[in-house]
Amino acid sequence: MRGFKGGMFGGGFRTGRKFDAADLQLIILALLSEQPRHGYELIKTFEERSGGFYVPSPGVIYPALTYLEETGQAEVEVSGTKKLYRITESGQKRVDDNRDLVEVTLAKLTSIGEKMARVREVFGGEDEDGRDNPFDRHGSGDVHRARHLLRTALRSKFPWSRAEGARIAAILERAAADIIRGETKGQDEPKADD
Repeated sequence: MRGFKGGMFGGGFRTGRKFDAADLQLIILALLSEQPRHGYELIKTFEERSGGFYVPSPGVIYPALTYLEETGQAEVEVSGTKKLYRITESGQKRVDDNRDLVEVTLAKLTSIGEKMARVREVFGGEDEDGRDNPFDRHGSGDVHRARHLLRTALRSKFPWSRAEGARIAAILERAAADIIRGETKGQDEPKADD
């Protein structure tokens, strides 16, 4: 099946985090069929629908829009330096002829967005840019700091040998098992001050 690439979330997605050119053009047309949009609005829409998982670059979006315009599937209205893109009859026919693929792909983007929101909720803390994470409802700052420490440690060891990879995997598996069991493994619970 053609469509969005994204092995992390499975379900017909390919490896990587991108569309092939024909599928990207089709999904752009589907978004334009909802309403006319500027190129940057399309980028933002992909980002929002996927929860930040897929953010196409201007170097991907604008050539696709140019191709759609040149093939008569989209038209552009220029206002100063801004270009507003609209779907044409030809573009709408392409969307209608591929409705199943469009619906599946847009549903997968939404599903990924929901999964990304859940990941943020679980990890809590701050976003990558240091802002408070709106999903941090559980006071998980300690988990957030530990997660970043783990990521830093893994990056410092990469690339690793097969033996080192096995050692790291064993450590992570033990940690995951301890988390699932809820054990503090040899540590006393924090005691309140008298």
